[in-house]
Amino acid sequence: MVRLPPYVVIFLVSSLSLLQLGASDDRLTPGEFISLNETLVSDAGGFVFGFFSPTNSTGDFYAGVWYNIPQRTVIWVANREKPINDSSATLRISDDSNLVIVDSEGGIFWSSNLSGFGTPGNDTAAVLYNSGNLVLRANSHNILWQSFDHPTDTFVPGMKIQYNYRKHSARYFTSWKDANDPSPGNFSLGINSSTSIQTLIWSGTKLYRRSQVWTGNMLTGSRAINTSVVYLTMLEYDGEVYITLSVSDASLYIRYTLNYLGQIELLSWNKTSKNWTKYSSVPNYKCETYGWCGQFAYCDSTESVPACKCMEGFKPKVQSDWENGKFSAGCIRKKALRCGDGDGFLRVEGMKLPDHVVLLGNRNIGDCRTACLTNCSCTAYAYSDVTTGNSTISGCLIWVGELIDTEMLSSGGEDLYLRLMDISLGTSGSKTKARRIVIIVSLSAIIVSLACIFILWKFSEGLGVFKDQTKGKLLCDLSSSTDFANNISGSNEFIEGQPHRGPELPLIGFENILLATNNFSESNKLGKGGFGIVYKGNLPGGKEIAVKRLLRGSRQGLSEFKNEVILIAKLQHRNLVKLLAYCIHGEEKLLVYEYMPNKSLDFLLFDPTQKTELDWGKRFNIIKGIARALLYLHQDSRLRIIHRDLKASNVLLDEEMNPKVSDFGLAKIFGGNQDEANTDRVVGT
Repeated sequence: MVRLPPYVVIFLVSSLSLLQLGASDDRLTPGEFISLNETLVSDAGGFVFGFFSPTNSTGDFYAGVWYNIPQRTVIWVANREKPINDSSATLRISDDSNLVIVDSEGGIFWSSNLSGFGTPGNDTAAVLYNSGNLVLRANSHNILWQSFDHPTDTFVPGMKIQYNYRKHSARYFTSWKDANDPSPGNFSLGINSSTSIQTLIWSGTKLYRRSQVWTGNMLTGSRAINTSVVYLTMLEYDGEVYITLSVSDASLYIRYTLNYLGQIELLSWNKTSKNWTKYSSVPNYKCETYGWCGQFAYCDSTESVPACKCMEGFKPKVQSDWENGKFSAGCIRKKALRCGDGDGFLRVEGMKLPDHVVLLGNRNIGDCRTACLTNCSCTAYAYSDVTTGNSTISGCLIWVGELIDTEMLSSGGEDLYLRLMDISLGTSGSKTKARRIVIIVSLSAIIVSLACIFILWKFSEGLGVFKDQTKGKLLCDLSSSTDFANNISGSNEFIEGQPHRGPELPLIGFENILLATNNFSESNKLGKGGFGIVYKGNLPGGKEIAVKRLLRGSRQGLSEFKNEVILIAKLQHRNLVKLLAYCIHGEEKLLVYEYMPNKSLDFLLFDPTQKTELDWGKRFNIIKGIARALLYLHQDSRLRIIHRDLKASNVLLDEEMNPKVSDFGLAKIFGGNQDEANTDRVVGT
């Protein structure tokens, strides 16, 4: 037997340990692992991945990424909901190509949750990039999973705050529970799914803070910090809108963090003082939180201590409440509007624009003002030029009904044109000038009204008579797209030899929908349909409705909208959902249905508590109702129709649990003697 000298044994043991941990500090390959006291370091040395204890104790541990600086600052945490309490736990690449944290017995604390990739290849590796992004990749070009797709509470350069309006998926940031607990806290941040032009902070399910509306001046914002420039950019591409953060000097450590108090902070690392410098933090005062000051009021942040104030021409609704520091009732007008006769606009500078904005698309500021003035429900408008590449798009924003969550900013902000009686305008100009404006606006209103009547007369034969079914009077949406109406009327999607006379449905005014849904309030939101968001509404007569709102910019949804308006007007059956009306208002396209109080079949089938409500008798009745609907569509209706997207979520249930098939956006129409056809795209779920 040959005995090796002690130093040789030590060398061999050390070498085996190094081989087991991996030869490169920034990556992990199959067969290697990282224990609690070991780390990965990015190639440039800026970031570290490893295990940490928030309180530096020997208790619970978390796996995460932090800056490689004297003051450990964590930007991402893997196992937020399940801390590690096993000192033998390790991070490794599993046999099914997942990144996992396992205990000494093979139990999984955390996993990247990939499926379908099988055994990892020789080139599979987990790599910590110089951006702080932990990436699991099959090769240098094929990324299987990355930590930037699953953010925690911190937004750094290279990350995205994202909303995909085709898939209805969002990427949210969630605060820590407290300063020493990385588990998910009460606050979350993301892009508003209704408009995609502002970010929101929620406290649980309640709206807590809203950003400024993204206008032309805000699409690309920059800020000088030390000797560098920080860029915050909002982009839209391929069905998604996202916000990115970048910096001119890559060596600058810059981050936005949503802290456990619900504040979004902008911080930069000071290499000299070896500390984080805070450049901004919102909200800091109660009146900066969502809707604190009530309607037609604003938070004046230009004061040393921000305070609630009524807008010009308004007064507190309940004076005693304001004196006691209670502002939720908001403000009311001192003098009522006259709807064109004597109304004008007061320019208010440096404002955070109100919530519930309506985008009217590409038009100049004069047209924008006219659009608001000729709509009796319009209370304010704003205007901006959005620069995209070498072109400029003029953006018109209006508000219908109440103005909520408005703020006067000490820097930045936009001009808000507030609608008031001329006597309340103060510095608006001479009475002679005001009279001239009134005369011009009145003549414009008359001309637009006459044009509206002409359009109704012109297309009444091809489009049917548009009536408000609740009041029995003619309606005309002044901002509706007649080109779209013509497109529907001239559709060639129907069968040859069976001319189509246009949708036999009423056209409801957009302002009526806004009133019915409380300006598309989050509290009225029922869910998401095939091409948009569905809201509950109440018409003035008390009738409950469901409003499906097409997501703006969705080209696919436009074809489904058109198909449904054309098609469902021809169908009448007790087991088909009834379409009551439709609305075309600028870029807004909406469908109004009868309201189904028992929601959709999938809600009852797949909810553990709700499915007990479905006994066999109810289930059999639902089955028969669906079968009757299909028999009608396939055989008994005036048209032969294949639904092509029949699923539990598209079967709605009325108050008596009767089923009604919905969502005909993907339906296919057959000829009377036709029993087969080719489709030019894959459709359905």
